Amino acid sequence: MNEVSAIIVAAGEGKRFGSAKQFASLGGRAVLEWSLAAFGGHPEIGEIILVLPDEKNGEDYRARHPKIAAVVRGGPRRQDSVGCGFERVRPEKGGIVLVHDGARPLVEADLISRVIAAARRHGAAIPVVPVEDTIKETAGGRIVGTLDRANLCRAQTPQGFAYAVLAEALGRARREGYAATDEAGLVERAGGEVIAVEGDPRNIKVTTPADLKLAEAYLGS
Repeated sequence: MNEVSAIIVAAGEGKRFGSAKQFASLGGRAVLEWSLAAFGGHPEIGEIILVLPDEKNGEDYRARHPKIAAVVRGGPRRQDSVGCGFERVRPEKGGIVLVHDGARPLVEADLISRVIAAARRHGAAIPVVPVEDTIKETAGGRIVGTLDRANLCRAQTPQGFAYAVLAEALGRARREGYAATDEAGLVERAGGEVIAVEGDPRNIKVTTPADLKLAEAYLGS
């Protein structure tokens, strides 16, 4: 069976958080350490590519997490950081590539497994959770429409792709000069189909201090 590579993206500055949230303390260790432990402990993950603001502490991370094959410096945008990590995935493996936010510390093994299985079957898959709030469209400070939440969902990570699918999506975006907020968006723009799998409401992304408190509550529950 083809190997699964996981790119853990942790190169953000954390402007909304006030500092680099991936290094904030959660339950006695950094937010990022929880993500690394989840992927390092998953039996299907063959290697981890860690993307950081600065790769100088790479050996420290590799000593704690043996599955880390490379530590690289990220780029100015998330898309660029994913591209930097993807360059270190060896194409001859021809396997599945997962992309995960380093600031999603509560990812569970069964969610990782669901994404891997769906990516193997379909070429591209992401976890999603339903939108529970009523979503309004605004313009100029006024409500101009109400969206049908039955057709809406929130995307999570890890997002999983066959190597060739992600290579084509990243390459095309680079050649044509467009961007997306996640890798699934790039695959969609390149004409690919992305399958939705069941996500996990607890798999939150730590973006604000309030998110960190919520993650602490989940850990304690």
